Amino acid sequence: MSRTSVLGGESRRRSWLGGSVPTWRLVSVGAAVLVAMVLTMTMAEAGFVIGVVVVAATWAATAATPRGSVVSRFVTRRRWLERTRTGTVAFRPFDQGEWDALAAQARARDGRVRADAARQAAAYREVPDGAEGMGWLERRPRRPGIAWHAPTGEDAYLSAVFEVSGQIRGLESDRATGEAAARWGRFLASLGSEESVARVVQSLTRVLPPDSARHEAWLLENLDPAVPRELAQSYDDLIRRSDASSMVQRHYVAVRWPLSAAFRAAAARFGEGRDGWRAFMATEIASIARGLRQARHGQVRALSAAQVAAVMLHMQNPSRPIDQVADVDPDRFGLPSWDEYSAHVVTSSDPATGEERQWWHRTARISADAMATVPRTSMWLTPMLSGGPDGTVLTLSFQTWIIPARQARGAARSDLTRDAADRVARNQDGRLLDEENELRLSAAQRRAADLRPGQHNAGVEWAGYLTISARTREELGRAARHAAAIAERDLGIERLEWLDTYQAAASGCTWPIVRGIRTPLSSAGDRVMSALSGHGAKESL
Repeated sequence: MSRTSVLGGESRRRSWLGGSVPTWRLVSVGAAVLVAMVLTMTMAEAGFVIGVVVVAATWAATAATPRGSVVSRFVTRRRWLERTRTGTVAFRPFDQGEWDALAAQARARDGRVRADAARQAAAYREVPDGAEGMGWLERRPRRPGIAWHAPTGEDAYLSAVFEVSGQIRGLESDRATGEAAARWGRFLASLGSEESVARVVQSLTRVLPPDSARHEAWLLENLDPAVPRELAQSYDDLIRRSDASSMVQRHYVAVRWPLSAAFRAAAARFGEGRDGWRAFMATEIASIARGLRQARHGQVRALSAAQVAAVMLHMQNPSRPIDQVADVDPDRFGLPSWDEYSAHVVTSSDPATGEERQWWHRTARISADAMATVPRTSMWLTPMLSGGPDGTVLTLSFQTWIIPARQARGAARSDLTRDAADRVARNQDGRLLDEENELRLSAAQRRAADLRPGQHNAGVEWAGYLTISARTREELGRAARHAAAIAERDLGIERLEWLDTYQAAASGCTWPIVRGIRTPLSSAGDRVMSALSGHGAKESL
């Protein structure tokens, strides 16, 4: 029998007023109420009327709708206008010669010439928006690549990427798929221990046309010279038709190590400075690889920095083979591109023909509050991974932040208590039960049951992302509508949240660099306990 789980039902902790209203909305409405009180005291009845209007307008402007609140739509529009005005919608890899030419242009007397130079200069950056703040701790060839990330507004972290053959290969029984899912759950739970410094796992699947280059190279070396020309031509036609009509999946797992005090203390036992970090990360990467094999991920291979960069280049330009590493510089993994309102457009060349190619990408977020709360098997994403319209490429990524069981258990109990108290209060007041509260209550009950002592589970926060790539705007539009229909009809995802106006940055959420998930909020009590627990004696092994 298939192993089932329930996703969805809640996407955030309960607020201090109960329910799951976002804190920013509570603050906005609270500020409006204070303004209304001041107006009432200073302007009497007229102030009271104005205050009521202010509070009502604030409540309406911050109310969530299927297309976001009025405030969020206003912010989105302003962001797009600002990006368009400043020229940051475009990206060009930094080139010293071109930069010097723009610097000379910026000294021109004509103000319009200087403004144009400033606009063009805004496009030149070291790395693309999707990988902002990314460098390398370990970039040497034939060694696992260790990326060092310091994105603006986020805590720094290290990451490593593993290519895996996948848990399910060919036909598998329900029992086998259930066992694979259980092992994956145990692997994730192992990262929730108090001793673990790896905290985030990104599982990524790329659905793309097959690359027959290796097979063709093997065929050229082993083909009998005496084979009839017609037979060789027929076989070549068969390979080309198979490539055009079939899709394959490539699987990757990326892991994120926050550069926390616990990480630094653990790495200090292996040496000083970055050398100690590299030595410690070597043991961590080997441990993660063993865990992935035990989780039935088949063949597991840690990618070098050049191989990770090759994957990122392929994801920007799918015409480029995903395994082409020979011409890759790990420090230059961005291709010239620009943003449209709903797309990230990359222009590059096809390595096989040298012709210029254009690829259009669009990324959407999948969140828990958009999920129908129904039982799901481990194969619930199969309809989406079966591919989209011909010529499109799909990338599906899920980031999972592992939370230690002790911390997650306390949060689940707190949320369960508040939801149950809200139900009791409604019953005592004779009010109708609130469906949203009932949904949150059932989700909190499931979390509390899963996190009971002795269950060997851990808490998680997760975010999913889907990127669609097509050759033209029209193909991208059709593929996006097809994906939205599949998500709603077959996956129980009520809506895909398209990350428009910053699609270039959103593309990075489906690259193997563990972007797109925020550090979970911890309570003051959890922070105090973490500080009291320390990081162990320096003399210990």
